[in-house]
Amino acid sequence: MSNVPVAVVTGANKGIGFAVVRALCKQFPGDVYLTARDPGRGQEAVAKLQGEGLRALFHQLDIDDLQSIRVLRDFLKETYGGLNVLVNNAGIAFKVHDTAPFAVQAEVTLKTNFFGTRNVCTELLPLVKPYGKVVNVSSMVSSSALGSCSQELQQKFRSDTITEDELVELMTKFVEDTKRSVHEKEGWPNTAYGVSKIGVTVLSRIQARMLNEKRKGDHILLNACCPGWVRTDMAGPKAPKSPDEGAETPVYLALLPSDADGPHGQFVSNKTVRTW
Repeated sequence: MSNVPVAVVTGANKGIGFAVVRALCKQFPGDVYLTARDPGRGQEAVAKLQGEGLRALFHQLDIDDLQSIRVLRDFLKETYGGLNVLVNNAGIAFKVHDTAPFAVQAEVTLKTNFFGTRNVCTELLPLVKPYGKVVNVSSMVSSSALGSCSQELQQKFRSDTITEDELVELMTKFVEDTKRSVHEKEGWPNTAYGVSKIGVTVLSRIQARMLNEKRKGDHILLNACCPGWVRTDMAGPKAPKSPDEGAETPVYLALLPSDADGPHGQFVSNKTVRTW
């Protein structure tokens, strides 16, 4: 099977992730894996695509669970000898009116959106084959949240030399600062989701830099993107974009031609590189 190309989409049983899988089933020349925490919901989503005449495969994945990530890693290694396309879409957001304390929202949101995504990358990036594509689904909210950070934090998050360890330290500090109710005083914005997505965007910039340093000849392209405001359970029914429209930019990045030398290490929305 190692000559069969393989694509994996995380958090894909509904919403944007599901729409990304649907588009890849139509355009990607290989096996497409829809992953979800809940096997029942995942299988249901695969059956729905089957009903549309599309072939997706299912693998369980809970990005909050390192063991679950490693099971997927070993499966991909043994079955395909690696991975060609990875779309890190899994994420959570608290509703605006949620009554959970902000510190709880911060901890839970960052656990999945930043630390979970980072764990997936740590385990799966080494498997990405030459000319592979990695897409980390971020959000425009990461840009607006960045603008609401103190100048000092903005400088750190925009730095071209920030390391992954330094980023982890900052994300951990945000959670600690919310627990001590000093996050605003420390220069953080009042959005846990926004900070988690700053983390995803900056992580993508760091990972792209590392690929340039360590695997330059492999021509792997890695980017963060914003799907836009999309009608999903997460964003609500008033959003202007359908999930299929929201999938356009992630799919565009996942299917960049093998001779493309960019975008790489960028923040992309509406298929356009944005200034970070």
